[in-house]
Amino acid sequence: MRLLVVILSAIMVVPAFTAFAADVIRVGSFLSTTGVMSPMGDPEKKTLEMEVESLNAAGGVLGRRLELVVYDDGSVPEKAATLARRLIESDRVDVIIGGSGTPTSLAVLNLVEKAQIPYLSLGGGVAIVDPVRKWTFKVPQTDRLAAQKVFGDMTRRGLTKVALLSENVGFGKSGRNQCVELAPGFGIDIVADETYGPRDPDVTAQLTRIRATPGVQALFVFGTGQGPAVVSRNIRQLGLTLPVYQSHGVASRDFLRLVGKAADGMRLPAGALSVADMLPDTDRQKPLLVAFKHDFETRTGDEVSMMAGHAWDALHLYVEAVRRAGTTDKDKVRDEIERTTGFVGQGGVFTMSPTDHMGLGTESLRMVDIMDGNWKVLD
Repeated sequence: MRLLVVILSAIMVVPAFTAFAADVIRVGSFLSTTGVMSPMGDPEKKTLEMEVESLNAAGGVLGRRLELVVYDDGSVPEKAATLARRLIESDRVDVIIGGSGTPTSLAVLNLVEKAQIPYLSLGGGVAIVDPVRKWTFKVPQTDRLAAQKVFGDMTRRGLTKVALLSENVGFGKSGRNQCVELAPGFGIDIVADETYGPRDPDVTAQLTRIRATPGVQALFVFGTGQGPAVVSRNIRQLGLTLPVYQSHGVASRDFLRLVGKAADGMRLPAGALSVADMLPDTDRQKPLLVAFKHDFETRTGDEVSMMAGHAWDALHLYVEAVRRAGTTDKDKVRDEIERTTGFVGQGGVFTMSPTDHMGLGTESLRMVDIMDGNWKVLD
């Protein structure tokens, strides 16, 4: 009889393990942990790993364990598309988080829409969510928001003759288009319009032409990754004395380390996470920001960046949608992401809708100066 009980118990254990395995929530991700966008992809990957581990330690989501499936796209859009297809067709994930930049995010939009799977992009370009696509959402502030924030600051300073120097692909290209479209509404005249490639080792020719432009009052550099660091060093090497603005694409300590003193005096819009310790205690986001900053830096030994915050926001927006839906059914979760209201995240307070798949406004960005290799909050 005892032998029979043992055998029956063993038989009953197998379905239990099988059911648990089938109950895993699979979070798929493609990130640029190598290549020109690695300063974004590396902290994003570390954040997803940390947060999935933390969620599982707390019992998972709906009593189910999360499993992270992550690939490196090498900062190559074509590879990103291949990996997104693998996540959908082979790994059969429940959600996709990724696209460390605009080019890699744009490369997968048709795939995710056809597959009807929730997709939360970490890219900055407005074209990711404009026009709105049913299954695509994004968490970083758009290039359009950044341009609005910068142009508002310029007009308050009486700077109306502006030179643009933008990356000629993805985020920078989209940002440049937004600047050209928005400038007239702020009374700003784009008097020079130059571009550079993300791998260009030098941009002194473009900067020399900008310096020679009659009436130019300020320079707005729009790019991300390593390119803006090259631009910043060349600006100082040429002795250019114009007020210089950068985009939110460089609001990280990695950028400050890359450029050193060359960035001092430059101004940019930054997410609150970049200046968490400088915020007043009354700030709604501050407790969350400070806690995440501590956890990330303790675990990784790296300084936290807004890119890490984007990954946190994407994962937790999905998790909260799953909890509200009470299921991982893709249609129901998609609908709950779209219904997100007042979600306090690292990038801001998110409120999405059928016409807004990002859910942030200009108030989510703080204008900062770079002084002595650190941020100084202006608003």
